[in-house]
Amino acid sequence: MNKRLLINKIVMMLATATALIGLAFLIWILSVLLYKGVSSIDWSVFSHDLVNKGLRNVIVGQFVLAGIATLIGVPLGMLAGIYLQEYGKYSKFANFIRNLSDVMMSAPSIVVGVFVYSIFVIAHGGYFGWAGSIALAIMMIPIVVSTTDSMLSLVPQELREAGIALGASKAKVILSIVLKAAKTGLITGILLAFARVVGETAPLLFTSANSDYFTLNMNGQFPSLTVSIYQLATFPDNRSIALAWAGSVILTFLVLFINITTRYIFRQRKVK
Repeated sequence: MNKRLLINKIVMMLATATALIGLAFLIWILSVLLYKGVSSIDWSVFSHDLVNKGLRNVIVGQFVLAGIATLIGVPLGMLAGIYLQEYGKYSKFANFIRNLSDVMMSAPSIVVGVFVYSIFVIAHGGYFGWAGSIALAIMMIPIVVSTTDSMLSLVPQELREAGIALGASKAKVILSIVLKAAKTGLITGILLAFARVVGETAPLLFTSANSDYFTLNMNGQFPSLTVSIYQLATFPDNRSIALAWAGSVILTFLVLFINITTRYIFRQRKVK
């Protein structure tokens, strides 16, 4: 018994120590980011474009790319998730889709970028914004598929049976009962998927590239905050490096805000 208690204490101490080490690194990174980033933020960052040493066009461009990716990826991911849980269940094909979705979630983002580059960018003859959104959408789909599949599985079967007993079709039951019952979890999954892709750089390097000017034309090179941070950090002048720090702070707080909002929504669902 004493030996078991000793081993338990040692393991607990090791787990606590590693958690504290990880927390220390996180605090260190955030402290440096805040120290160098906040001091680099002024009004010109939001009022000027990259060509005039601001970030306005790349911030807007990042939201446009991620927004269009959401419009593409979320419906496809939700439809696939609905099929898995409501029609496919645990058939061999449905399990194959689930396994494929898990593999896609763990695939490096740069692989997705290279794939979209070889299929769309080369065929188009150059970088363009639509390719960037397609790459981000491909990364969103497996997250939405997995979340939709999991959330729909938590909806009691009795709700489906009650809807069918009232004479509603299967499609009507899914749209009017099942999805409404799982809406909080589905929204949580969508926000997590958005937070996942809004900070991606590698896929955009191979697809939409970047632009120093404000544009909403998705048929050419398109501005993005993540690619701009990568490029600005390599420039020799202090203003460009300061902009890279400012962009990093903006992006970090954006992702942090989305994640906190997601956790709040999910916690409210648990309380109810």
